[in-house]
Amino acid sequence: MLGLMQDWPLLLHRIIDHAAIQHGTREVVSRAVEDGTLRRRSYREIRSRALRVAKRLDREGIGLGDRVATLAWNSDRHLELWYGISGIGAITHTVNPRLFPEQIAGIVSHAEDRLMFLDLTFVPMIEAIQEKLPSVARYVVLTDAAHMPQTRLRGAVAYEDWLTEADDDFTWRAFDENTAAGLCYTSGTTGGPKGVLYSHRSNVLHALACAAPDYMGLSARDTVMPVVPLFHANSWSLAYSAPMTGAKLVMPGAKLDGPSLHELLEGEGVTMTAAVPTVWLGLLQHLEATKGELSTLKRVVIGGSACPRAMTETFERKYGVTVAHAWGMTEMSPLGSFCSVKPVYEQLSGDALYDLKVKQGHPPFTVEFRLTDDAGRDLPWDGKTFGRLKVRGPAVAGAYYRHDEKILDDQGFFDTGDVATIDPAGYMQVTDRSKDVIKSGGEWISSIDLENLAVGHPDVAEAAVIGVAHPKWDERPLLVIVPKPGRAPSKEEMLAFMTGKIAKWWLPDDVVLVEAIPHTATGKIQKTRLREMFKDYRLPG
Repeated sequence: MLGLMQDWPLLLHRIIDHAAIQHGTREVVSRAVEDGTLRRRSYREIRSRALRVAKRLDREGIGLGDRVATLAWNSDRHLELWYGISGIGAITHTVNPRLFPEQIAGIVSHAEDRLMFLDLTFVPMIEAIQEKLPSVARYVVLTDAAHMPQTRLRGAVAYEDWLTEADDDFTWRAFDENTAAGLCYTSGTTGGPKGVLYSHRSNVLHALACAAPDYMGLSARDTVMPVVPLFHANSWSLAYSAPMTGAKLVMPGAKLDGPSLHELLEGEGVTMTAAVPTVWLGLLQHLEATKGELSTLKRVVIGGSACPRAMTETFERKYGVTVAHAWGMTEMSPLGSFCSVKPVYEQLSGDALYDLKVKQGHPPFTVEFRLTDDAGRDLPWDGKTFGRLKVRGPAVAGAYYRHDEKILDDQGFFDTGDVATIDPAGYMQVTDRSKDVIKSGGEWISSIDLENLAVGHPDVAEAAVIGVAHPKWDERPLLVIVPKPGRAPSKEEMLAFMTGKIAKWWLPDDVVLVEAIPHTATGKIQKTRLREMFKDYRLPG
């Protein structure tokens, strides 16, 4: 017997509808990419413009299942695109501009994006590779006529001109809640970009979970600044959960330096913000240099890579701002856990409390954890035994887009690629990676890709790459080389050889020559022994 409740599909446009009706005058403040000025729109205006986007896309022939790329910073325009694109059943493909241009060309072609919306910042980059983007019929530059550059991009038009060709007299399209809504590519654990295809249902459920008190804890009384980009794992759901709760939004645009962020935090009365540790290092350095204050900020969410304990203590002890350590993956929409304090630990204080806060935390409802050994046997949650961390839930990927690889175990769990412990209270702590992807400033670097590139040098017999601790970026790559007999390639030669073939920020920070690299019995490079060999190594500078 089925229940007798209304059939009300969980569609994303319902979020912006609710925001416009119940919180219509709440602001979305954006720092303009063109000139750095602040632009203010209400949720009611954002919904109206999103409807115009939907109607204009419909006239372009974009419909159910079509992929539309966005290459843009956090702004009101990017936000209204998210709702406008998904509101007609099309798919918002958020492209990470920090990828190497060849990777961008690869994922846009793989997705077969039909249109691309891009900020002024990225016009030169896309001009250089547009011949490798045959599926993109037209480019819409997110600016107005006054700031529109001369460009050879196909069918290029200024966004505001494009948008004037439609009004908001439009009805959102109706479709199943499991319809695809968003597409985000991740390097995953093997280095090759793979597409994670979110649904309307998964994004709505994930936003509800994120907004809960023990997680993002959002309300209509908050002013939220998502510094984490919309192209980085759904901006940790803040583009959905903030409008859902009626929180004011502050979009920082392209200026993510300490002084610019501090200006917005203080000028707009921000109460909650979120980003990777590297961003907050810049802010804290600015505050230290200027003796600045954080007069309204109450909560900082830090994720993307491990949050240094010293950073947590500085925010809390010096500035009175509560830090919450979060963990997740693009494949998880992305929130997987959040380190808020449960009653079982509420008596903790001082160092004991900070020992807890370095953990990645406990999962929200809709995320299940499983800890196993390599044979798939369940391991105890005792806070000491470490194993493979696996997850499942309605906002966890079940497959990659256009990819045949099976990614779930027999019980439907996804292997995160992390090695972790879980304590009896359900708090998870990542202790290592089962694969060897390097996390640098919240972004991933594939050690395999670097190794394969390095062995292409004529003087290199074998190469291995490991992550070495870095005070600012969390980890940076160290390239370890066995040279061919009689050869001794220098660091400068290796970096020159690799430059132009990978993203600049992927380049190793140092190169070390060794006589041999340790291997396992099956001939694979033994990264655990290699890390042990270089455990006391310090990068230059």
